[in-house]
Amino acid sequence: MKVIIHDLGSEYAELIEAKCDRVIDADGKYAPCQGCFGCWTKHPAECFMKDTLQQACRIIGQADELVIVTKNLYGGYSADVKNVLDRSIGTSTPFSTYRGRQMHHTLRYGKHDLWKVIVYGEISEDEKATFRYMAERNAVNDGYERSEVLFLEDLSELEGSL
Repeated sequence: MKVIIHDLGSEYAELIEAKCDRVIDADGKYAPCQGCFGCWTKHPAECFMKDTLQQACRIIGQADELVIVTKNLYGGYSADVKNVLDRSIGTSTPFSTYRGRQMHHTLRYGKHDLWKVIVYGEISEDEKATFRYMAERNAVNDGYERSEVLFLEDLSELEGSL
């Protein structure tokens, strides 16, 4: 299953929905993670907050391919995309295991194929390097076999990148 998380406006909805199985719109119309860890222990993979991200853990956890479309924010995800990723901690469990000679949380949904990040907006070479490293580490931590980062000069390039 291909899942796209994006912080684009509604004018991109039709394009994005045509390119994937599920969409998570990082529109900021949800609460930030409260850090209660209930999605780890009390009600696995489900947030107690009843908003559009309540099932985000399950949607993201079932993705073979996760595509994140985000505006550059100093070499990191936009605030709205970061909030979605924070709310998806329940894709793993509180238990630890070794993967690639490093300790990581045990995956609730098993391994995945591709963690892909599409970045738009003004970006320096240092910020590009930060994004590449962050995407690689996020992919390892969340059980993705590979990561990819694309930088768009203009959003007109988006369709071919999804």
